[in-house]
Amino acid sequence: MTNNQIKQGHPQGLMTLFFSEMWERVCYYGMRVLLTLYLVKSLMKGDADAALIYGAYTGLVYAAPILGGKMADKFLGYRNAVLLGAILMAIGEFLILGGSEQFLMIGMGALIIGNGYFKANISTIVGKLYEDGDPRRDSGFTIFYIGINIGALLATTVIAYVGETYGFKYGFGLAGIGMLLGLIIFWTGRNNYAAAEGLGFTEEGKQKVFGPLNKAHMVGILSLLLIPVCYFLILQNSWMDYILIGLFLFISFTLIKAGITADAEQKVSIWKDRMIALLIFMIINITFWACFEQAGTSLTLFADRNVDRSIFGWEMPASMTQFFNPFFIIVFGSIFSVMWVKLANIGKNPSIPLKFAFGILQLALGFLVTNVGLQFVNEAYQVPLITLVVLYLLHTTGELFLSPIGLSMVTKLSPKNIAGTAMGAWFLSFAIANYVGGKIASLTGGHSDSGQVLTAAEGLDKYISIFSTIGFVLIGISLLIIIFNKPLKKLMHGVV
Repeated sequence: MTNNQIKQGHPQGLMTLFFSEMWERVCYYGMRVLLTLYLVKSLMKGDADAALIYGAYTGLVYAAPILGGKMADKFLGYRNAVLLGAILMAIGEFLILGGSEQFLMIGMGALIIGNGYFKANISTIVGKLYEDGDPRRDSGFTIFYIGINIGALLATTVIAYVGETYGFKYGFGLAGIGMLLGLIIFWTGRNNYAAAEGLGFTEEGKQKVFGPLNKAHMVGILSLLLIPVCYFLILQNSWMDYILIGLFLFISFTLIKAGITADAEQKVSIWKDRMIALLIFMIINITFWACFEQAGTSLTLFADRNVDRSIFGWEMPASMTQFFNPFFIIVFGSIFSVMWVKLANIGKNPSIPLKFAFGILQLALGFLVTNVGLQFVNEAYQVPLITLVVLYLLHTTGELFLSPIGLSMVTKLSPKNIAGTAMGAWFLSFAIANYVGGKIASLTGGHSDSGQVLTAAEGLDKYISIFSTIGFVLIGISLLIIIFNKPLKKLMHGVV
């Protein structure tokens, strides 16, 4: 990268990756925004079953980048991994149009594997556009994060409305078209990010194994065999407990071993500590997102049953209430991007642990806002829509303290030769969070512990009780992180 490029602003490839990721998010969130309601209203699943299927699916979506990141590091290269992922995701979305539970599960399997290749590796390419120590990196990731949320906004407005108004299959079809657009942008704009390292097949990936097929080709072919595995795990979601715990232990061993190796090679004593710090931040990240991801399950069903969504005679579809989060991201994202730079310039930028703590605190306050809404409940036992608006506002500002900073942090904490693996590990924390989030959501809903359908009043009381408990637990976790701020900073060895 030239000095002239640095003076002019962000690398040219950032915008290509921005729009590629934006359309991929249209695909993913288009699926996510409709999934719980589709399971409950079309496939007639109970609330708890729907929440556990949702949790298993989204958990696997975020676990898959461990495979995707490692295969890109070792065989495929980052560009090829993203292309493979985009193709599989588009296929998965169109399979769901079959309309049966079987087609849904196969489609979800393809989406899981595709997302594993796409998500970790496009973030890695963004990191590789910047040299070490480049002060624009955090700002660049925040800009990239805005692209993610423009995609989420399109999904939670257009696709949510089309899916609930005209039929779920039309919503899923639009999501598939979004992925095709992302694929076209990423491929046609490949020269813009060509300066990033590691885009093509690795030397090991080029090794022939069967006729004209090399190891990288075989990785792509064998990836298709994982789709039925995902099908099985979504249906038998209790297996996820053991798989996710096993993956976390494996990735912990891998990262710490890589840190020890890097210390020995460079004759320093920083990388092992940084890997320990990364693992701690992964646990904190799990806590945040397990609660935040109630948006797609318990908060959507809460909106459907216990929120007055009338706006001047028009009733907002329940799934559309998820649009508040990406809307607020877009409104505040650029402000936060500038704010971090300004605070850094005057030496007042909070440490990464404190940013995580403040993010969790705002998430907690968002859940506690439901107690305020309870004071204005109507005769149908519905709280005002403003309750969800304020809840999502606080969840969004909390997210901006944590999520884009987390992506940048991973690229700074990890040795270069395991960049993809480290990013995959980071997405494993999202996997565990989404799965745990499904379990939390299964505790809420419109049924009692014995399976009886609750009245509107009983359902509202159950939702508020669970949301309040979540809020108070999160406040305690936030305070704990603040107390251990200095030891965490010491483990990071200067990464800010």
